[in-house]
Amino acid sequence: MPTFDAQRKAAELQCQLATLTGHDQATVKPYGKHLLIQMKRDDTVDTVARLTEVGRNTYTSAFRSHTGRWEPLPGIGNLAETTDLVVSLLAPYLDPDI
Repeated sequence: MPTFDAQRKAAELQCQLATLTGHDQATVKPYGKHLLIQMKRDDTVDTVARLTEVGRNTYTSAFRSHTGRWEPLPGIGNLAETTDLVVSLLAPYLDPDI
């Protein structure tokens, strides 16, 4: 079961994603030290990216490739900075109409 802190950070990330993308179809699931960014499409949920806490309020990010492997994205920062980077780099994957 995710910790209260992990659930709080997942909710914060989900709010930031909704603000940056303009929709609420991106959801966040806490998974250990990771925050998984998922997109709801029809009856499926695709895990698009993950943010990993590597220090106190310091995150890295990775993209889930078509092979299922996690490919690191450039940059490191706090939750807001890393979220902005992920939305900028992965905008097509976070588009609800695709």
